[in-house]
Amino acid sequence: QVQLVESGGGLVQAGGSLRLSCAASGTISNVNAMYWYRQPSGGQREYVATITRRHTTNYADSVKGRFTISRDNAKNTVYLQMNSLKFEDTAVYYCGANTATTTYWGQGTQVTVSS
Repeated sequence: QVQLVESGGGLVQAGGSLRLSCAASGTISNVNAMYWYRQPSGGQREYVATITRRHTTNYADSVKGRFTISRDNAKNTVYLQMNSLKFEDTAVYYCGANTATTTYWGQGTQVTVSS
């Protein structure tokens, strides 16, 4: 079992920055990649970014160049640094982690960008 707790969401003006954190606990040794997804109100969950155990990263085109995913293995924490935020980045952001057999999700943290 892996437990994920997100934090760092909030209200920010367009053009501003936020850093989200995702603290993992439990059977961390089995975790391969970790993810950030987001779900706008009334919309579908969409992919944001991935970081593998070896720190290889990948991003959705919509956030490339503005968001940076990183992980601190010593703290079992993944971060999402979000810069140049836009109104359309408003969503609940979810942290995910997968093992060989299961994908785990956190409860989400709300990010609201005012225009």
